[in-house]
Amino acid sequence: MNSETSPVRVHPWIPASGHGLRHAGIHFDAVRIAGVLAEQVAYEIIQFTDFQAGPIVRESTGCRYMYFLLPPQGAAGRRWPAGVRALGRGARGWAYVGVPATGGLTWPLDWRSRATPEVPFVEAGLLHEVVSRLTSAVR
Repeated sequence: MNSETSPVRVHPWIPASGHGLRHAGIHFDAVRIAGVLAEQVAYEIIQFTDFQAGPIVRESTGCRYMYFLLPPQGAAGRRWPAGVRALGRGARGWAYVGVPATGGLTWPLDWRSRATPEVPFVEAGLLHEVVSRLTSAVR
């Protein structure tokens, strides 16, 4: 990987090592989904985009959340189903998301899908469509 395509070059908020907390709504919006639903959503988006889904962070402890990173203001204006939480600049207060480095020890965080220069964020419309379809199928 050269310096032009390194993840840090794509987004300067990706730490060089370990992991760091980043304020949602500043560098990105995030959509947080837990458990099996998160795995299903990630799988479908990754398959649909031919493995070019954009940044998806996986948390390996507790509820096993995944954070789908959207452009700033990308989660706003959409109605997300119960159990899916949009994190961004809003009236619900401050939200921070853990962001892992692209290599080395980053536990309990890792990348389910990474940002690339071509796909710097998850596409908000696609994420909303997949989440809505999967959650309505469960009802």
